[in-house]
Amino acid sequence: MESAATAALARRWSLAGRTALVTGASRGIGLAIARELLGLGAGVLMVARNEDALDAAVDELAQEFPAQLVAGCTADLAEPAGRAELVAWLEDSGFELHLLVNNVGNNRPAAALATSDADLDWILRTNVLSAFDLCRRLHPWLTVHGSAAIVNVASVSGLTHVRTGAAYGLSKAAIVQLTRNLACEWAVDGIRVNAVAPWYIRTDRTHDALSNPAYLEEVLARTPLGRIGEPADVAAAVAFLCLPAAGYITGECIAVDGGFLRYGF
Repeated sequence: MESAATAALARRWSLAGRTALVTGASRGIGLAIARELLGLGAGVLMVARNEDALDAAVDELAQEFPAQLVAGCTADLAEPAGRAELVAWLEDSGFELHLLVNNVGNNRPAAALATSDADLDWILRTNVLSAFDLCRRLHPWLTVHGSAAIVNVASVSGLTHVRTGAAYGLSKAAIVQLTRNLACEWAVDGIRVNAVAPWYIRTDRTHDALSNPAYLEEVLARTPLGRIGEPADVAAAVAFLCLPAAGYITGECIAVDGGFLRYGF
């Protein structure tokens, strides 16, 4: 017979009965986050702008987790209309929401002087305004439960210089600061807000850069653990911050970087 202590421990490390919304969920890190949360018992609502890719991802996870909620909404969250469509979908669906993972993001790498106004606008709308506005729009859903959590996917580029460009770096630094501000503002509403900051993770987006042997050697030389991260590495950190076991953690940014940020000379 399970003891009360064992049952309490199991609840701390379970997301059973909770529903998470994950943006940018059709591939890479977002898909891995959705899978990780499902593995811990949560229902997952997946959002992405590519309908075919999203449908395929939803079908894949629904087959892996047939007893749990898996649903998808196609929306371009860089646009206000896309965010409004997502909120309308949630209202029509009647889904509860306990967890929000702002993962959607993109980049057009360039030095500051080579970054066009159009590219800067697109990077900021995709990486910053989507998360900021979505947090505000979904606040009423999250406050209902008194123990909700938001996890924002930032980047080490928002914490130190990386060759991915100033525009991308400032967008991710803004996500880290947004995390800190909302953690303080919304603690009274029972919402914890944290972030993760990945270094190079093996995804479609990083494939070209990491396919260059010389560049890959440089990256690994700056990574104490000596390997490229996997989407599951980021997903595990996100899932931890969603768990009741992390209930006294808010306003933090956890680097998922193999030690990159701690590497000295």
